[in-house]
Amino acid sequence: MNIKRFTVANPINCHAVVKDIKSEDITKLTKVEIEDKSLIVKLEDEDIVYGLGENVRGINKRGWIFESYCSDDPNHAQDKRSLYGAHNFILISGKEKLGIYIDCPSKVVFDIGYTNLGELKITVVDGEYNLYIINGDTESEITKSFRKLIGQSYVPPKWAFGYQQSRWSYKDEDEVRELAKNFRDKEIPIDCIYLDIDYMERFKNFTLNKESFPNFDKLVVDMKKDGIKLIPIIDAGCKIEKGYEIYEDGIEKGHYCKDEDGKPFVAAVWPGQVHFPDFLDKDARLWFGSKYKFLVDKGIEGFWNDMNEPAIFYSEQGLKKAFDKIEEYKGKNLDIYSFFELKDTILGLSNSNNDYNSFYHNVDGKKVKHNDIHNLYGYNMTKSAAEGLEKIDENKRFLLFSRASAIGAHRYGGIWTGDNTSLWEHLEMNVKMMPNLNMCGYMYTGADTGGFGGNCTPDLLTRWMQWSIFTPLLRNHSAMGTRNQEPFAYDLGTEKSVKNLIDLRYALVPYIYSEFMKATLNDDMMFEPLGFKYSDSTSRTVEDQLLMGDSLMLAPIYKQNSKGRYVYLPEEMLMVKIKNIDEMEFEVMPKGHHYFEANLDEFAIFIKKDKMLPLGKTAKSVESLNNEKLKVIAFVNEKANYNLYDDDGVSKNYKTLKADNLSIEIKYVGNDLKVETVVEGKTTIKELEITAILSNGEVRKINHKI
Repeated sequence: MNIKRFTVANPINCHAVVKDIKSEDITKLTKVEIEDKSLIVKLEDEDIVYGLGENVRGINKRGWIFESYCSDDPNHAQDKRSLYGAHNFILISGKEKLGIYIDCPSKVVFDIGYTNLGELKITVVDGEYNLYIINGDTESEITKSFRKLIGQSYVPPKWAFGYQQSRWSYKDEDEVRELAKNFRDKEIPIDCIYLDIDYMERFKNFTLNKESFPNFDKLVVDMKKDGIKLIPIIDAGCKIEKGYEIYEDGIEKGHYCKDEDGKPFVAAVWPGQVHFPDFLDKDARLWFGSKYKFLVDKGIEGFWNDMNEPAIFYSEQGLKKAFDKIEEYKGKNLDIYSFFELKDTILGLSNSNNDYNSFYHNVDGKKVKHNDIHNLYGYNMTKSAAEGLEKIDENKRFLLFSRASAIGAHRYGGIWTGDNTSLWEHLEMNVKMMPNLNMCGYMYTGADTGGFGGNCTPDLLTRWMQWSIFTPLLRNHSAMGTRNQEPFAYDLGTEKSVKNLIDLRYALVPYIYSEFMKATLNDDMMFEPLGFKYSDSTSRTVEDQLLMGDSLMLAPIYKQNSKGRYVYLPEEMLMVKIKNIDEMEFEVMPKGHHYFEANLDEFAIFIKKDKMLPLGKTAKSVESLNNEKLKVIAFVNEKANYNLYDDDGVSKNYKTLKADNLSIEIKYVGNDLKVETVVEGKTTIKELEITAILSNGEVRKINHKI
């Protein structure tokens, strides 16, 4: 066993780990020093520190200080220390390789060369945790061991790999219908339209705004007939209101978090004053999860859970303090210090540490302060929904993802990377975040394409889409008061470019779904740093190029006004410059540094040596895809191969039944290329239209019947 566990004090069970590993004597711990509440590891100059999942900065986390503390903060600047997730796994890669996982529900601080350049210092604030040390010869071996330790990742339905359109908010039924009509009239594929908080009656969970959505049931049915799923939001806070069934039922059964006096804790979010369901209490978790049936019975097949850090706009005590401060300073001449004090009091109303320290959970019969288990709240809301949906239909896959998360939640749902902004820097951060998310078990993930806050420019949306068509979650989401971001909200040239990209996404579904499922079932990564596969020093330092699945290297353009970029090839590769599904150029490029040009309406991908990329046809929705004939682009040096995974896309039979696999091999026989295919299970594919590019640049066309 290459995993060792050491227990410090008496930690709360986070239920993040699925393997039972006996705890060893802490005095036998090597390579890691323990100093009070901290762990210290010496770092060599060449060491790279991967991990921490959803976080700011690059793939290599050296040089900054990070806090694992789920935080509602949309300003994802480089000086921030935490975002919406708490993912306590890091991987040190150098002459020796080491994985470290801190299994702990409260704040953990990772000082990765910030205080001392040559030192990693991990501080567990409450001093109680399980420490897992993972040894291995390669980065991939350590990551795989960790993924097996924490359990298999969530798998969504196949339709969740289609294009998804969202905004805060599509305000009523007419706007949703008009939006869907625009997509269909313009022949732009789409699978999901999101409903933000305005579909609810005054922001109350599991209710409907009957004025704005008077025919909700029929709307859901009509959308489904056209291949579009509606995906409503569910928030953590439940409005305090007499006559509101969720509120009164939760009060009667004691399912809300309590204050110090044992009364339901009061805070404020979207609807004003709310109570928070106690998701750490099994009975409360099952109770809340059962409420999703209200919407499932109306035909809903997917949900996004939000505001579950939990976000707090203000509490009663915080508001009183702010009003007292305003009254105290009223009419006074405020100098710099008194003004800043007043300002900080107002700004400090939201997500206050004082509030997080003033309510409690029932954890296995024990009263536990929220801050001691803060990072588990969003995780257990996701678990609540997953458990509820499984009771409704135990073999059906529902789309489910969350904003707040911790390791363990990856088994129950995906995540999006939170309320980002329409900034080129946030596109770059999205790219660099993907491998670290995969390491921590989050496979179904992606960013708000185009940016949630701010006003997205046409060129930023286009370049971001060129990246996002490869991420499992492809959602365009924008905030109230910002510029609309639908493809047709821009000029005709941008609309055409974005439509071409969405068309291409649907053609890529066979490859993306295949690589997602293989990586998930085998506890592998879908997005990897180059250094995981190539050991040369340059590959280890490249951060803006990623390996994606079995065949591809991606090198997105993420700088404004750029019409190309530099790229490093760790081996000979085939560059495919893409304008649309039918316009592609091929160039064999040798190992080394290159510059490629790509106008705004085109981009490039790279196929590895002796690998291939299958492409289907586009369609209005994933369920409408007809992939009886696949195009295959193959870069053949000696013998190219690919294994295409498929399944029914809707059930959980992938857990027990053998998958459908189509193995494709292209090899030289003399000077000719011979194609061999083997089908395991069944396949709808009847023909392959192969474009084989040889190392000398020669292009050969082959048609192969299955």
